[in-house]
Amino acid sequence: MTTDAVPVPELAPAAVEQWRAEGAPLVELLARARRGVGGVAAFRLDGPGPTVLVTDPAAVQHVLGHHPDRYVKRSHRARMLVGDGVLSATGEAWKRQRRLLQSQFTGPGMRRYEQRIAAAARRTAVRWEGYRRSGETFDVAEEMRGFALDTVWRALTGSGLDDRTDAELRAVERVVAAMPTLPTGAADARDAVAEDLARIDVVARAAIDAARSRPAAEPDGPDGPDEPGVLRVLLDAADEHPEYTDRLIRDELVTLLVAGHETTATTLTWLFLLLDGNPGARGADPQALVAETLRLYPAAWLLPRHALEDDVLAGHRIAAGTDVLVCPYLIHRDPELWPDPERFDPTRFAPGAARPGQGAYLPFGLGARACLGTRFAVQETTALLELLLPLGRLEFRSRPAGAAYSITVRPDGPTPAVLRP
Repeated sequence: MTTDAVPVPELAPAAVEQWRAEGAPLVELLARARRGVGGVAAFRLDGPGPTVLVTDPAAVQHVLGHHPDRYVKRSHRARMLVGDGVLSATGEAWKRQRRLLQSQFTGPGMRRYEQRIAAAARRTAVRWEGYRRSGETFDVAEEMRGFALDTVWRALTGSGLDDRTDAELRAVERVVAAMPTLPTGAADARDAVAEDLARIDVVARAAIDAARSRPAAEPDGPDGPDEPGVLRVLLDAADEHPEYTDRLIRDELVTLLVAGHETTATTLTWLFLLLDGNPGARGADPQALVAETLRLYPAAWLLPRHALEDDVLAGHRIAAGTDVLVCPYLIHRDPELWPDPERFDPTRFAPGAARPGQGAYLPFGLGARACLGTRFAVQETTALLELLLPLGRLEFRSRPAGAAYSITVRPDGPTPAVLRP
C-alpha cells in the first residue's frame, strides 16, 4: 500500500442515526453517503469497521473489473435459497461452475434457446390479445412473472411451464420477498421459510428426475428442436465431475430460476409503468427501452464485496476485511454521469448517442462475476416487447406506491391494468 493513501472519508454518525430513526431503506443511507461524502464513502453500522460505498466509475472498474480476486463475494444473502449455485459460489468452485454454464448463454449456446423464447412470448401475446378483446383487468407484474418463469423453465427443462409447477414455484417469490426481513442467523432464517424451501426442493427433484429419464434429443416440436435443456448439461457434467451431486445440480437449477425470472419480470414491469408515464417513448427501439429501464432499475442494484487484502482505491486506504458495496442504482442516477437522471429517456441508448464511460452503466454487474444470463435476458425482453407493444396501450388502474429493495428493485404493490387498442 502506498504511503500517500488517505483514509476513506466517512459519513457523519449523526446522519446514520437519523437514517435509523426514520426507518428508511438501505438505499437512502447509501444515497446520503454519496451526496455527503463522494464516490468512495464510508459509513459505520453495527460491525467493528466501516462499510465502504463505491459509486465512482473508475473505482467501480478497480473493484469489479480489474481486481475481482481481491474484492470477493462472501456469504451471499440468498445462499439459503440457492445453496452453492454459481451465484453464491466462490473460489475454484465458482470458476468451474461458471465455465460450464458460460457456454450455454453465449454465442452458439444461445441459438438453442431462441425458439423457446419465441414460444413463451407467443403464449403471453395470445393471452394479451384475449385481454384486449374482453377489456378485463389483469396484473402486469403477474403477467411478466409468468412469462419470465415460463421462458427460463423452457431453457432449463425443454418443456413449457405447467400450471401445477407454476403454482409451486410461487414459493421462490415468497422467499425472495421475505429476505430483507428474515432473522440474521442462517439457521433461523431457513426455519422462517422452511415450508417454502421444501416446496422448491420437491419441484427441483422432480425436474432433475425427469431430465435424467429423458432421451438426449427428441423429434422437433412446434417450438423448435426438442432438446432437454440446461439440466441435461448439468447431469452430463456429473459423469465427469463428481462434485456435481444432485444437491449441487439442485442449487444450480434454483439459482438459474431465481436469477432468470425475478430480474426479467421486474424489468418488464417497470418498463410498462415507465411507458405509462411517458407515452411518447413507445416508438423507441425495444432494446433501447430495455436499456433505459435497466438504467433506472438495474437487475443487480447492489453488489456486495469483501476486501481480502489491503488495497488503495481511488487514493484511499482499504483495509483487509472491509465490506465494500458497489451500487449500480445510485451510479445510474448520478447527475454528473447522466443528465436529468430521473427522466426516462430511451434515446440515451439510441445508436450513436453519447454515454458515460466504463463503470457508469452496469445493470448486470461488471467483470468476471457479471451476470451469466445478460444476453438471454435482453433477448427474451426484446422478443416479448416486439409482440406486446403493437397490441395496444396499457392503462393502469392504480400504480405502486414506490419500490421494494430486495435482490431486485421491485414495484411495491399491485399493477392492475387494462389493454386499450
